[in-house]
Amino acid sequence: MTAGPRRGNLQSGLPAGGAAEERFDTLLSRPGLRIERIVSTGQASPPGFWYDQPGDEFVVLLSGAARLRFEDGDRVLDLGPGDWVEIPAHVRHRVESTQAEPATVWLAVHLTAGAA
Repeated sequence: MTAGPRRGNLQSGLPAGGAAEERFDTLLSRPGLRIERIVSTGQASPPGFWYDQPGDEFVVLLSGAARLRFEDGDRVLDLGPGDWVEIPAHVRHRVESTQAEPATVWLAVHLTAGAA
């Protein structure tokens, strides 16, 4: 017997503003690919911390607001609902801020290096 389709809602089950930690929900995982929902409620990267990921990442902001900073050129991007950004592997970046209310909801697609 084969499994039927799965479904969900990216805006359901959101924590209240001021939650202590971000929430990461893996929606789909396959070799070379991971899709996750990230819910931020005012969190930011710790001072001096930079993400330096081994694979490419594509993120779209579904609700809320966020500010990303990229180390190269000290470039800053302000994101609102519907904005997306592609972050190539090893491009150092950090989350400067996220909106708490309404929650900042991201859809992140991670591609492992070498995946097509």
